[in-house]
Amino acid sequence: MIRRAVNWTKQHWKLALGLVFSLAVIGIVVFVVGVTVWEYTNSTQFCGTTCHTMPPEFAAYERSPHARVACVDCHLGQESVLQAIPRKAKEIRHVYYALTQDYEIPIYIKSLRPARDTCEKCHSPEKSASDSFRKITTFVDDQDNTPRYTYLNLKTGGGAKREGLGKGIHWHIVSEVDYLANDPLRQDIPYVKVVNDDGTVTEYYDLESNITPEQVAARSDEVRRMDCIDCHNRVSHTFSSPEAAIDDAMSRRLIDDSLPFIKTMGAEAISGHTGSREEALTSIARVEDWYKENYPDVYATKQASVKQAVTELQKIFDDMYFPDMGVGWSVHPNNIGHKDFPGCFRCHDGKHVSKDGQTIRMECNICHSIPRQGGPGLPTPTIAVEPSNEPESHKDSNWLARHRTEFDESCAGCHSTFNAGGSDNTSFCSNGACHGVKWKYAGLDAPGLRAVLPQTPATEPTPAPEKPEGSVIPYIPHPLSADRVGQCRNCHGPGGLKPYPEWHKDFPVEACTDCHKVAPSVQASAAPTP
Repeated sequence: MIRRAVNWTKQHWKLALGLVFSLAVIGIVVFVVGVTVWEYTNSTQFCGTTCHTMPPEFAAYERSPHARVACVDCHLGQESVLQAIPRKAKEIRHVYYALTQDYEIPIYIKSLRPARDTCEKCHSPEKSASDSFRKITTFVDDQDNTPRYTYLNLKTGGGAKREGLGKGIHWHIVSEVDYLANDPLRQDIPYVKVVNDDGTVTEYYDLESNITPEQVAARSDEVRRMDCIDCHNRVSHTFSSPEAAIDDAMSRRLIDDSLPFIKTMGAEAISGHTGSREEALTSIARVEDWYKENYPDVYATKQASVKQAVTELQKIFDDMYFPDMGVGWSVHPNNIGHKDFPGCFRCHDGKHVSKDGQTIRMECNICHSIPRQGGPGLPTPTIAVEPSNEPESHKDSNWLARHRTEFDESCAGCHSTFNAGGSDNTSFCSNGACHGVKWKYAGLDAPGLRAVLPQTPATEPTPAPEKPEGSVIPYIPHPLSADRVGQCRNCHGPGGLKPYPEWHKDFPVEACTDCHKVAPSVQASAAPTP
């Protein structure tokens, strides 16, 4: 057979080159369009505004510390394109759910990547952070919106244990801590396992959960290694409580704190709305009418402040409530803290106990210094940089549970004890930042905890000797305020600068002023000059 030679003419070459050029142009167009679509669908604008299910999260994201971090950096991770494409392809199902409205509200994420693949790309757990000083401003629900300032040092810590670090709050990340949760939001944690530095393992069980080692073993595939997100779960999507949001606005002078009861009225106006957004905003606007009716003089002189307060309250509502999506500030628990949500108390609640009777400690000064309050009419707060002279009893993992019943006069050797258990901040033991708060997530009242705590034998108080006949009761020769009563033993008592008589030894410290009064001359000198 004779093969016919192909004779390439100029026309053939033109057709071939044209085809190649066309394919190249098409390839470039596809590439440019593909890259553009890829970049756009990775943009924060697309993630936050294109999907009609995202307004709550996008609003919270925009005021978060990560407002300049792209959504995909956390939700997909900072990976190569070859790794990101198949991962992103799986998320196409969300487009289907959005188009068909096949979802339940409120929406909770179910497939967030581990922190080591996202957070730790920027935040290294090997890095140690110094303690940081915090001032938290709140306002009391009274007519004057009395300010209260809570001061504490936050013990962030972290770092590598091989370098002698690995302490503080970030100990949880550089250590092996595993836990089991009973709910998808991980708010109910009945079991915790810790691998100690020496390789031994300690397991803690919630006394009220009644969970057994056999049940834990049967659910071993649900046990999770603790990471950043277990505490910082709302770091990019924070919804504040009405009270916290109003406190913040008042501290920044966006709401005039001189308006009587504005903290109380604002919180009541924002909370508890079940209707539409329009109904809620209308209800909040009635705060202005309340001032017209109840404080006409205030309204006459501060009308602009009242209107600004209403506007700010409406903005706060829009930031934390999305009725059409079933989202309010309480829908998404925030695990930082332990007041509005269980947070730290999911494990550090005082009732997670090991088989040898040790408890996951819940003392304040594990993660931060003991908070102290200041404000108008309160003594100047003092914050200890380092704990000193801490007795062995305080190092017991159950100390916080025990100290409520093991209080006696020996406490006055280190602490001022006036009005112990109160919340007026007149002494160390009347700390309003501790006793003035209802810690509803603490587990110190768990019925089973009593059986775990060491039993202190009951003792009858020794009756004090009667005052010797002819004794003279001396006056107190210096000014005395309420916060100093509990400190009498600092100068008096055995070994003090001016020891009291032997027969005083069984008197409680608070009884000093029952007999001893400030000298009239001191009272006169302290009286205000007319």
